[in-house]
Amino acid sequence: MENSLMESWLDLSVPVVTGMPVYPGDPEVEVSRALRVAEHGVNVLRLHMGSQSGTHVDAPYHVDEAWPTLDDLPLERFAGSAVVADVRGLPARAPITPDLLSPALGLLRPGSILLLATGWSRYWGTEDYLAHPWLTPEAAQAVVAAGVLTVGIDALSVDPTGPVDLPSHRVLCGAGGVIAENLTGLGGVADAQAAGCSTEVFLFPLRLAGADGGPVRATARITPHAR
Repeated sequence: MENSLMESWLDLSVPVVTGMPVYPGDPEVEVSRALRVAEHGVNVLRLHMGSQSGTHVDAPYHVDEAWPTLDDLPLERFAGSAVVADVRGLPARAPITPDLLSPALGLLRPGSILLLATGWSRYWGTEDYLAHPWLTPEAAQAVVAAGVLTVGIDALSVDPTGPVDLPSHRVLCGAGGVIAENLTGLGGVADAQAAGCSTEVFLFPLRLAGADGGPVRATARITPHAR
């Protein structure tokens, strides 16, 4: 019984390495050695990357200069009880509609974090990663109506990659919400939910002043229920 109640942790972040995938047009990522123990007495890395690199969160300011920046947002926006919409199996560029979200919408409560498990993280580092499923504006509106202001996805964006209007970003960010993108391992969270476990998700970004978003070490804490 004791082992069955032990919590476990999942890392939902992609590694930050030189040449990693970025959104088309974003700064490329370069990680290099700035200082070495042999020469300087310490090891220090030099990082060159955009605020939207790797696993990251978008603040509302990302899509509108009049909306809150990253450091304007309350800390509770970056942590909470997770509800997974398991939409694995969708084809390339498929829309995630309110009907597809229906099972998850019934579980959402104000302050929940909605995770969209598309399974698309398996294409990370390939051209197919750009052809991910995407959240329709109508589905985004249904999420906001449920009182949810934090949405994460295991894909490059909640909107189709390519167009610049970003309608679902505008729905979520316009409500003061944040979006976590390039998550990985959400299948494990979906499976835990299906097994009756509870999950908390943590998406705390770097404290970048006045930022549009920032990289995160996304994690999930999974706790089995007593039987």
